[in-house]
Amino acid sequence: MTSSADIRLRAVEPEDLELMYRIENDPQFWNYGSTTVPYSRYVLRQYLETSRNDLFADGQVRLVIAKGRTSMGFADLTNLDAIHLRAEIGLAVLREYQGQHIGTTAIQCLCEYARRVHLHQIYAIIATVNEPATRLFRSLAFTPSTLLHDWLRTEDGFVDAVVWQKVMGQ
Repeated sequence: MTSSADIRLRAVEPEDLELMYRIENDPQFWNYGSTTVPYSRYVLRQYLETSRNDLFADGQVRLVIAKGRTSMGFADLTNLDAIHLRAEIGLAVLREYQGQHIGTTAIQCLCEYARRVHLHQIYAIIATVNEPATRLFRSLAFTPSTLLHDWLRTEDGFVDAVVWQKVMGQ
Protein backbone atom coordinates (compact mmCIF):
# COMPACT_ATOMS: atom_id res chain seq x y z
CA MET A 1 0.00 0.00 0.00
CA THR A 2 2.29 2.77 1.26
CA SER A 3 6.02 2.27 1.64
CA SER A 4 9.32 3.96 2.34
CA ALA A 5 12.55 2.05 1.78
CA ASP A 6 11.75 -1.51 2.87
CA ILE A 7 9.12 -0.61 5.52
CA ARG A 8 5.54 -0.50 4.29
CA LEU A 9 2.04 -0.02 5.63
CA ARG A 10 -0.50 -2.58 4.52
CA ALA A 11 -4.10 -3.46 5.25
CA VAL A 12 -4.87 -5.61 8.27
CA GLU A 13 -5.54 -9.25 7.39
CA PRO A 14 -7.25 -11.97 9.46
CA GLU A 15 -3.77 -13.47 9.99
CA ASP A 16 -2.86 -10.34 12.00
CA LEU A 17 -5.14 -11.38 14.87
CA GLU A 18 -2.22 -12.54 17.05
CA LEU A 19 -0.27 -9.32 16.43
CA MET A 20 -3.33 -7.29 17.35
CA TYR A 21 -3.92 -9.44 20.44
CA ARG A 22 -0.31 -9.00 21.54
CA ILE A 23 -0.29 -5.21 21.13
CA GLU A 24 -3.76 -4.51 22.49
CA ASN A 25 -2.99 -6.57 25.61
CA ASP A 26 0.43 -5.07 26.34
CA PRO A 27 0.12 -2.62 29.27
CA GLN A 28 3.19 -0.76 27.93
CA PHE A 29 0.89 0.80 25.32
CA TRP A 30 -1.94 1.56 27.72
CA ASN A 31 -0.12 4.55 29.26
CA TYR A 32 -0.16 6.33 25.90
CA GLY A 33 -3.66 5.60 24.68
CA SER A 34 -7.19 5.25 25.91
CA THR A 35 -7.21 1.48 26.42
CA THR A 36 -6.92 0.18 29.96
CA VAL A 37 -8.30 -3.32 29.65
CA PRO A 38 -7.25 -6.40 27.71
CA TYR A 39 -9.18 -7.47 24.63
CA SER A 40 -10.20 -11.04 23.94
CA ARG A 41 -9.39 -12.75 20.67
CA TYR A 42 -13.14 -13.00 20.13
CA VAL A 43 -13.61 -9.21 20.29
CA LEU A 44 -10.59 -8.57 18.07
CA ARG A 45 -11.80 -11.17 15.55
CA GLN A 46 -15.17 -9.38 15.44
CA TYR A 47 -13.37 -6.09 14.76
CA LEU A 48 -11.44 -7.70 11.89
CA GLU A 49 -14.63 -9.16 10.44
CA THR A 50 -16.71 -5.97 10.62
CA SER A 51 -14.13 -3.28 9.83
CA ARG A 52 -14.10 -2.10 6.24
CA ASN A 53 -10.59 -0.76 6.91
CA ASP A 54 -11.68 2.43 5.19
CA LEU A 55 -10.89 5.74 6.89
CA PHE A 56 -14.02 7.50 5.67
CA ALA A 57 -16.41 4.56 6.15
CA ASP A 58 -15.17 3.57 9.63
CA GLY A 59 -13.86 6.92 10.85
CA GLN A 60 -10.52 5.20 11.39
CA VAL A 61 -8.03 2.98 9.63
CA ARG A 62 -5.50 0.58 11.11
CA LEU A 63 -2.49 -0.35 8.99
CA VAL A 64 0.15 -2.97 9.71
CA ILE A 65 3.78 -1.81 9.79
CA ALA A 66 5.62 -4.51 7.85
CA LYS A 67 9.06 -5.31 6.49
CA GLY A 68 8.92 -8.23 4.10
CA ARG A 69 6.78 -10.85 5.85
CA THR A 70 7.54 -9.48 9.30
CA SER A 71 4.82 -7.44 11.01
CA MET A 72 6.23 -4.98 13.53
CA GLY A 73 3.23 -3.00 14.76
CA PHE A 74 0.37 -0.73 13.76
CA ALA A 75 -0.03 2.79 12.43
CA ASP A 76 -3.53 4.17 12.87
CA LEU A 77 -5.54 7.17 11.82
CA THR A 78 -8.48 7.57 14.21
CA ASN A 79 -11.03 10.16 15.26
CA LEU A 80 -11.59 11.26 11.68
CA ASP A 81 -13.28 14.63 11.38
CA ALA A 82 -14.62 14.40 7.82
CA ILE A 83 -15.79 18.01 7.78
CA HIS A 84 -12.44 19.52 8.75
CA LEU A 85 -10.42 16.71 7.13
CA ARG A 86 -8.24 15.84 10.10
CA ALA A 87 -7.44 12.64 11.96
CA GLU A 88 -5.41 11.56 14.97
CA ILE A 89 -2.34 9.35 14.69
CA GLY A 90 -1.82 6.21 16.72
CA LEU A 91 1.41 4.24 16.61
CA ALA A 92 2.38 0.97 18.30
CA VAL A 93 5.67 -0.75 17.52
CA LEU A 94 6.51 -4.08 19.14
CA ARG A 95 9.22 -3.80 21.80
CA GLU A 96 11.77 -5.82 19.83
CA TYR A 97 11.60 -3.31 16.95
CA GLN A 98 11.64 -0.11 19.01
CA GLY A 99 14.70 2.13 18.69
CA GLN A 100 15.26 1.12 15.05
CA HIS A 101 13.51 4.11 13.43
CA ILE A 102 10.53 1.94 12.46
CA GLY A 103 8.18 4.57 13.94
CA THR A 104 9.80 7.33 11.90
CA THR A 105 9.31 5.47 8.65
CA ALA A 106 5.78 4.42 9.62
CA ILE A 107 4.75 8.03 10.36
CA GLN A 108 6.31 9.16 7.06
CA CYS A 109 4.23 6.52 5.27
CA LEU A 110 1.14 7.58 7.23
CA CYS A 111 1.71 11.19 6.14
CA GLU A 112 1.92 10.02 2.53
CA TYR A 113 -1.33 8.09 2.98
CA ALA A 114 -3.02 11.12 4.62
CA ARG A 115 -2.07 13.27 1.62
CA ARG A 116 -3.35 10.62 -0.76
CA VAL A 117 -6.80 10.61 0.91
CA HIS A 118 -6.81 14.43 0.97
CA LEU A 119 -6.62 15.03 4.72
CA HIS A 120 -5.80 18.62 5.58
CA GLN A 121 -4.19 17.83 8.90
CA ILE A 122 -3.07 14.99 11.14
CA TYR A 123 -2.19 15.22 14.80
CA ALA A 124 -1.01 13.23 17.78
CA ILE A 125 -1.57 13.74 21.49
CA ILE A 126 1.72 12.94 23.21
CA ALA A 127 2.39 12.74 26.95
CA THR A 128 5.06 15.27 27.93
CA VAL A 129 6.93 12.44 29.67
CA ASN A 130 7.09 10.43 26.42
CA GLU A 131 10.43 11.80 25.23
CA PRO A 132 10.95 9.30 22.38
CA ALA A 133 7.59 10.24 20.82
CA THR A 134 8.28 13.95 21.31
CA ARG A 135 11.62 13.59 19.49
CA LEU A 136 9.95 11.54 16.75
CA PHE A 137 7.21 14.07 15.98
CA ARG A 138 9.60 17.03 16.21
CA SER A 139 11.98 15.32 13.75
CA LEU A 140 9.10 14.87 11.29
CA ALA A 141 8.20 18.59 11.30
CA PHE A 142 5.08 18.29 13.43
CA THR A 143 4.36 21.47 15.40
CA PRO A 144 3.53 21.46 19.10
CA SER A 145 0.38 23.51 19.52
CA THR A 146 -1.59 22.97 22.71
CA LEU A 147 -0.62 21.91 26.21
CA LEU A 148 -3.30 19.75 27.81
CA HIS A 149 -2.97 19.78 31.62
CA ASP A 150 -3.47 16.49 33.50
CA TRP A 151 -4.70 14.95 30.24
CA LEU A 152 -3.51 11.35 30.51
CA ARG A 153 -3.88 9.08 33.49
CA THR A 154 -0.96 6.81 34.32
CA GLU A 155 -0.18 4.44 37.18
CA ASP A 156 1.51 7.37 38.95
CA GLY A 157 -1.30 9.89 38.42
CA PHE A 158 -2.10 12.36 35.68
CA VAL A 159 0.42 13.79 33.23
CA ASP A 160 0.29 16.67 30.79
CA ALA A 161 0.13 16.08 27.05
CA VAL A 162 0.85 18.16 23.96
CA VAL A 163 -1.04 18.18 20.67
CA TRP A 164 1.44 17.81 17.80
CA GLN A 165 0.00 18.87 14.43
CA LYS A 166 1.04 18.64 10.81
CA VAL A 167 -0.78 20.45 8.04
CA MET A 168 -0.42 18.16 5.04
CA GLY A 169 0.48 20.94 2.62
CA GLN A 170 3.63 21.60 4.65
